[in-house]
Amino acid sequence: MDSYINKTYDDYLTTFDYSDVPQPAEYSASHEFHFHAVPTLYYLVFIFGLLGNALVVLILVLFKKLRSMTDIYLLNLAISDLLFIISLPFWAYAAANEWVFGNAMCKVFSAVYDIGFYSGSFFIILLTIDRYLAIVHAVFALKARTAVYGIFSSGITWVVAILASVPGLMLSTVQQRKEGQKCAPLWQKINTLIQLSAIMRVTLGLVIPGLIMVFCYVQILMILMKSRNDKKLKAVRLIFVIMVVYFIFWVPYNVVLLQITYQNSSSSCDSDCNSSLPLAIQVTETISMIHCCINPVIYAFVGEKFRRYLSVLFRKYTVASRCRLCLGVGLPSLERSLSSVSTSEHDISTGL
Repeated sequence: MDSYINKTYDDYLTTFDYSDVPQPAEYSASHEFHFHAVPTLYYLVFIFGLLGNALVVLILVLFKKLRSMTDIYLLNLAISDLLFIISLPFWAYAAANEWVFGNAMCKVFSAVYDIGFYSGSFFIILLTIDRYLAIVHAVFALKARTAVYGIFSSGITWVVAILASVPGLMLSTVQQRKEGQKCAPLWQKINTLIQLSAIMRVTLGLVIPGLIMVFCYVQILMILMKSRNDKKLKAVRLIFVIMVVYFIFWVPYNVVLLQITYQNSSSSCDSDCNSSLPLAIQVTETISMIHCCINPVIYAFVGEKFRRYLSVLFRKYTVASRCRLCLGVGLPSLERSLSSVSTSEHDISTGL
């Protein structure tokens, strides 16, 4: 993650010597944003993303018991977000100071970032296909949309996401820069691989998901127009909002990434043609990370069950804590208490 940020203005420093001339306004803005705004934003995304997605995982496990394919995919989407943000404190420290965690951790965290990105995109695709099967091919879905198939397809998805992260792992390394050590890709030495990595990111993360989602939702809307069903509409609305938010947050970053990848490797491009890209790549990437905090908010405002389960969770936890403090006696475990909550509403909705 930080590798894609640092490669912009850091690589310009290694290519050109600005020590005797005034710094460009774009560089100054990029420098200030990177060393002051980025660490704060990373920490905020980490805190809110960790809290929100941990609640989603807790509710899915305690209430839903992961009995459907949809539950499995939603759980994996939350885990993807958690995986995506788990390294943010390290990147935040490196942004404000320098990379002090070694070359091995540089490669590991770069790969973890990519795995979180790809898996999040893939599980949104699977959620869309799950809705498509449930509504367009309802009879077939009775056999196909099971927890067993959900676990199997999730396992394959994680394998594909791990394989897709290999280029990031290969390219990232600790490099000595003017500001100190930075974890960044070897941009000037492996331009072809860099370009292929950028193309793969955009293709797997945006183009293919976009095509699949457009096809699925066109088919879904055609069915819903013929037979209006409130439960189906709510299920589609939740997944559709998740999908739209994902693309709103990730499209700008991927567009700038492609632009800076090819301009940085173009021999015909002078130093002025990409002078504004360092700030653009930092801003768009930082914005893209906010999506990790958005999905739990979507569940809370769109998913009625999620709000009800969250209310029960806090009520049970609060009552249990007060009783333990006041009476000093043992109480049934939280999970056993929560299991008494009726989950008989297990219908075609997303489960949240």
